[in-house]
Amino acid sequence: MCSVHDTVEFEKRGIPATLFITQIFKNSAVSQFRNKGMEGHALIELPHPVSNLTADQMREVTRRFLPDMVRQLTA
Repeated sequence: MCSVHDTVEFEKRGIPATLFITQIFKNSAVSQFRNKGMEGHALIELPHPVSNLTADQMREVTRRFLPDMVRQLTA
């Protein structure tokens, strides 16, 4: 999961980062964060699946998680 890799690389460089994933990939992401020495790193779990959503529906889902994103990036 290159998203975890990218998040870790940003964090190592002092750039706050979070990860948006769908629920089905949470265990994999948690495991990869642990393997990269960042156990417990915050992530944002979107409902699964999202691939069948229209652009408008995806915007609606994403907006629900904006407060979480801001909180994680500014903590």
